[in-house]
Amino acid sequence: MANILVVIFAIEVLAQLINALGAAQINDLIWTILNHLPIATSKADAEQRQLQAEYVKVRQEMNATSSQDEFAKWAKLRRRHDKLHSKLEATKRELEASRSQFDNYLTAMRMLAIKVPQYVIPYWYGKEPMFWLPYGWFPYYAEWIISFPRAPLGSVSAPSWQLACSGVIALVIEIAVLVAKRILAPSGTKLAVPAARPAKQQEQQQTAALSDMPQAKKEL
Repeated sequence: MANILVVIFAIEVLAQLINALGAAQINDLIWTILNHLPIATSKADAEQRQLQAEYVKVRQEMNATSSQDEFAKWAKLRRRHDKLHSKLEATKRELEASRSQFDNYLTAMRMLAIKVPQYVIPYWYGKEPMFWLPYGWFPYYAEWIISFPRAPLGSVSAPSWQLACSGVIALVIEIAVLVAKRILAPSGTKLAVPAARPAKQQEQQQTAALSDMPQAKKEL
């Protein structure tokens, strides 16, 4: 069962890393990397950036041209502006369709590589002991819980091993994130200190305190 132990552990590591980093952020990173490769989507992305730059340039030039004093030039720029806008919208729709298809593909891959094994493997190997506990170290109810649902009593079942891996990995990732934040935090960070009270306000408070002293003596 050593191979199954490693497989379950590896799957939980991937699942917790994806949860910590975020599936959307991972998709964005992979999409950005792919757009730097010589493939169809990278060409479309480069074309969109070029059209966007040209569109902004023509729009600025058109806004700087008077439609009354230079109507011919303005009309020419307007036609070019509309043409570039149409091309830009077309390439944008193509890229959005490609990105949507890409996201769906990655989601399906994550389901097949992580989610499905997370349910199938513990069920399939539910009767197999992952490893045996030392005899007499745990009470009966603890052995029963650890071997739940179908593993032999006194052993660690696949679901229990999966749950333990998930909890430990999540804790390690959380600690690593906290340590990284402390290391990357600016060294000159100081605690906020309350602002000093104005001198006039302090004098008023002292005067009020002194005026209350005779009344306190009379009461005594």
